[in-house]
Amino acid sequence: MSRDAAEAETPERTAGEAIVLPEDAEHRLGETVRLLRQRAGFSIQELARRTGLSTGMISQLERGLASPSIRSLRLLSVALGVPISYFFEPHAPDPSSQYIVRRNDRRLLRLTASGVLKESLTPAQGGALEIYELTLNPGASSGADFVQHVGEKAVYVLAGRVRIWLDHEPHVLAAGDSVCFPSTVPHMFDNPEQEVARAIWVTTLHSGPPAREG
Repeated sequence: MSRDAAEAETPERTAGEAIVLPEDAEHRLGETVRLLRQRAGFSIQELARRTGLSTGMISQLERGLASPSIRSLRLLSVALGVPISYFFEPHAPDPSSQYIVRRNDRRLLRLTASGVLKESLTPAQGGALEIYELTLNPGASSGADFVQHVGEKAVYVLAGRVRIWLDHEPHVLAAGDSVCFPSTVPHMFDNPEQEVARAIWVTTLHSGPPAREG
């Protein structure tokens, strides 16, 4: 099938369309976490200690019975020594270039409980930056706790409204608004509106102490 034909068969998601999350997303993500934990030689208890997550949460996550928040995935990525993009669904890249990511070749990360869909805009081989397009269902959030780590972040809102909390102070960003801040500032975000929001999210890969609550 040609690329044009494949794109024609793939309907584009509009700004106000909620994301639909497949049931097998949690099982694939849980298997990835389990294999990374075993490769690192960690028990569930050791991984819980390193992340601050409960052993029950990690056990349920590995069995596909729970969906993590973005904060939880960030904690897991630091403890397991991989970028958060490692948890994305695999997708065959465009063989014509190692630097280009076609729209239909984006790797996806679907967080059912959080109501968040992350689409990676950077190639699978990675680099100094992680760039995503986020789709946030009404009420979607990064999690219930603040997170901070070494690096920088920037957000540009494409549609809807995104509320980002910086050092416990809320800021509502509308379409066209942007923000850039050190990742050491305690932060979290959510969609407080009744319409779907979309945003471009940029973060630098960190190398430092594990993320922690603010």
